[in-house]
Amino acid sequence: MKVVLFCGGLGMRMREGASNVPKPMALIGDRPLLWHVMRYYAHFGHTDFILALGYGAAVVKDYFLHYDETLSNDFTLNGSDRDVQLFSTDITGWNITFIDTGLKASIGERLMRVRKYVEDEPMFLANYADTLTDAPLPEMVERFRDSEATVSMLAVPPVSTHHVVEMDADGSVSRVRDFRELMTWENGGYFILRPGIFDVLREGEDMVPHAFDRLIPERRLMAQQYDGFWRAVDTFKDRAEMEEAYNSGTCPWMLWDTMRGPAS
Repeated sequence: MKVVLFCGGLGMRMREGASNVPKPMALIGDRPLLWHVMRYYAHFGHTDFILALGYGAAVVKDYFLHYDETLSNDFTLNGSDRDVQLFSTDITGWNITFIDTGLKASIGERLMRVRKYVEDEPMFLANYADTLTDAPLPEMVERFRDSEATVSMLAVPPVSTHHVVEMDADGSVSRVRDFRELMTWENGGYFILRPGIFDVLREGEDMVPHAFDRLIPERRLMAQQYDGFWRAVDTFKDRAEMEEAYNSGTCPWMLWDTMRGPAS
């Protein structure tokens, strides 16, 4: 299946100093966030990507045009003629389409602007370019295929270090508990869609909640609950924590890497 990735974020909350790198290109280890998301899909055999670009489009294009396979693969360098023999590759075999969808477009508008690349597909995948997970994609796709839904979304517990305070009208606290204990779920991305999504998208609106609100009365929006690893890398703190996980070799989302992923 084709994979649409929304890569238009400015990443203002992730910036350190004068950096103007777009959020999908913030590094985790020696590769950008976007690469980690793409490798997740490639791990399950989905290597036909459509990048819906916005801010920093030139940075994304330049990265893949000058992609260096040696940064994350073992190789032999023949010193006499500088010939490189790679033992494995990352993006060989990937098909990547780069589409400029505007600086200020919403996610829904970005999806509308890549419509012609996916509207003939029975199903396609879509996701934010800054969320990591180890969710079982094949099982999710199969459940969606067996449904009548137009869209499936990953539903994850809220990620917060804060605590919820329950109190009486006079301010007397009756309970303090972890935010994750609330019986709520948040949109985790990792969308699976049928072309019917384009019937409910509108210019000037977003996919969430506007288009989804049109699907709900017809019971054409499904959520797949997952309480395993999921993380949105929105802030500099988020990125620092994922960098620390990478350096410690504890990276649940790196299903393709036996050294750092869950198989290690």
